[in-house]
Amino acid sequence: MATAEQLVSVKGESVAWLPPSATVLDAARLMNDRHIGSVVVMDDGHLVGIFTERDVLRRIVAAQRDPGTTRLSEVMTAPVAVAAPYTLLDELRAVVRERRIRHVPVVDGEHVLGMISIGDLNRIEQQVQQQTIMYLEQFISTT
Repeated sequence: MATAEQLVSVKGESVAWLPPSATVLDAARLMNDRHIGSVVVMDDGHLVGIFTERDVLRRIVAAQRDPGTTRLSEVMTAPVAVAAPYTLLDELRAVVRERRIRHVPVVDGEHVLGMISIGDLNRIEQQVQQQTIMYLEQFISTT
């Protein structure tokens, strides 16, 4: 069974982060530039929050706040649901589903190793299902 750390190592991408003093506009530009749906908020090397596309809609657009002057510290989600490196992907999928979240940082102590999205989990699930189908087709064709 695959773990969060294994998935992050396969993805091989750095985690997008900003300080709490950054503006929502800074975060939106970073997310657009990197084609991602969230950024982690780091203060002095510590994970203090997460800011997502959903936060933009609920806490900025719907609240009619100015993204150019609103600081992430005012609208980020905190505390952050995180996964340990050894968390099994099936466990992580259950947490994502139960908490209705789309992005989970993988954290080892104070260090953020990577980010896992619901899209990442869906891709892995699809690969597992395709492999199972292939094995079943081979089994059926040999009997």
